[in-house]
Amino acid sequence: MSQDRQAILYGLGAVALWSTVATAFKVGLGWMSPLELMWIAVLVSWLLMGGLVIRQGAMKQALNHGWKTALWAGVMNPAAYYLVLFAAYDRLPGQEAMALNYTWALAMAFLAVPLLGQRLTRFDVIAGLVAYAGVWVIATRGAVLNVSFADPLGVLLALSSTLLWAFYWLLNARDTRQPLVGQWQNFTVGLPILTVLLLIGPGFQWHSWTAFGAGVYVGLFEMGIAFVLWQMAVQRVSRTAKVSNLIFLSPPVSLMLLHFVVGEPILSSTFVGLILILSGLGLQQFQSAFAWPKP
Repeated sequence: MSQDRQAILYGLGAVALWSTVATAFKVGLGWMSPLELMWIAVLVSWLLMGGLVIRQGAMKQALNHGWKTALWAGVMNPAAYYLVLFAAYDRLPGQEAMALNYTWALAMAFLAVPLLGQRLTRFDVIAGLVAYAGVWVIATRGAVLNVSFADPLGVLLALSSTLLWAFYWLLNARDTRQPLVGQWQNFTVGLPILTVLLLIGPGFQWHSWTAFGAGVYVGLFEMGIAFVLWQMAVQRVSRTAKVSNLIFLSPPVSLMLLHFVVGEPILSSTFVGLILILSGLGLQQFQSAFAWPKP
């Protein structure tokens, strides 16, 4: 099997797992608070990543190097990002939180202007206008001429999560740590923060095996195995666009699972807004895939 074919299979595996997590979020949040769900997920992911680091023989490196970066990176991800994201899922229908969260790539393009000194192209501007028109459709639930959002705080939290995620990856542009080692270090920093917040907040409570299973699932797959599969795909593929475009398969599958497993009716506003968001992302991908080389 060629390396590109292997990469695509790994990428499809990651996308398949990511397509299920919106449903897992809503199932878990139906039983417990965002902080409780997050603590279980981060603990499970930290244990998984630690085991993989040991298996790779990289634990000595992980213990001795990279902690200066991990101190701020771990506060952003997992602590801040997932707290905001789970809070958004707790307030909004899963389909809306999921769709709004997909604008992080566009947020990254716009934030790269002041942070990295990059320039916006005409494609970036058009893609942003199209995608954020979709955000407006979803946020107003189709009442596009009405400035009264159905859940303003939920929408604000969902969009804030995209900014946090974009900031995180932009600031990590110069991170020289091995990805798996860096992820484990970040979670090593984030887990104690979440533990303190949990102790002074809702505390440790047992809800049900369903709730616990949802937390374990999120930790294993959304934060853990999917990350490893995606890393393997990116490392093996000859051209990044071959696997990056696979992410467009995730939202439709997520909508179907939310409908059939959680029982969410698919709102027409979500469907239209998601098409606009994916169209904006598609324009951005089109630009990078077909840009002419500079002379």
